[in-house]
Amino acid sequence: MAEKHSPLDQFGINRLVEMHIGAVDVSFTNSAAMMVAVVVVATLFLTISMRGRAMVPGRWQSMAELCYGLVASTVRDNVGPDGRRYFPFIFTLFIFILFSNALGLIPYSFTITSHIIVTFAFAAVVFIGTTVIGFWRHKLKFLSLFVPPGVPIALAPLLVPIEIISYLSRPVSLSVRLAANMMAGHTMIKVFAGFVVLLGLAGVAPLVFIVAIYALEVIIAFLQAYVFAVLTCLYLADALHLHHE
Repeated sequence: MAEKHSPLDQFGINRLVEMHIGAVDVSFTNSAAMMVAVVVVATLFLTISMRGRAMVPGRWQSMAELCYGLVASTVRDNVGPDGRRYFPFIFTLFIFILFSNALGLIPYSFTITSHIIVTFAFAAVVFIGTTVIGFWRHKLKFLSLFVPPGVPIALAPLLVPIEIISYLSRPVSLSVRLAANMMAGHTMIKVFAGFVVLLGLAGVAPLVFIVAIYALEVIIAFLQAYVFAVLTCLYLADALHLHHE
């Protein structure tokens, strides 16, 4: 009997090097290996692209400058001058997610951003960081963020809990959006790839769908990294300026 494979098998965590510290499993997995690969590739891309610093940029330098300019304009437009000091963090976050998404599109690789635990870690850092910044900048006045401006006092008991729940749901929505998009796209590619193998010569139609979905996934890989950066800027803007300032 032929061995059956699920389209979800590609998201499995596999131990490459087993390691334990007491009862804690600290094994080096395919997810950890992919994170290392992302850091190495992204660092090489930015280092090599900008090494020449040519007045007339080449292809790679243009791509690096495009990424830099895109994040810089996003921070400037959504946060303002106060967001300049946080640009390195947002740019690093954008590049890491972008390369994680892009390298995950390589056949037989691993997409770390398809795992909610990874994307939630990113979102938690953003959520905790912006909250700390908000209290550090405004002290207890930061709590006014949960009181929409111009709201009658009578409606405050109803709207304030809604605002608090909305605020606390930020890391959930931020992480689920990224992970769900990555998992859905890769699952569809795997499903249609299975049809191509089963149908043989008749699998031309599924093959066309695979090419179309793959092209769409390339666009989504970029858009999801950009959306994550934009939402991070919006949350940071709330922390710095409050929504009524």
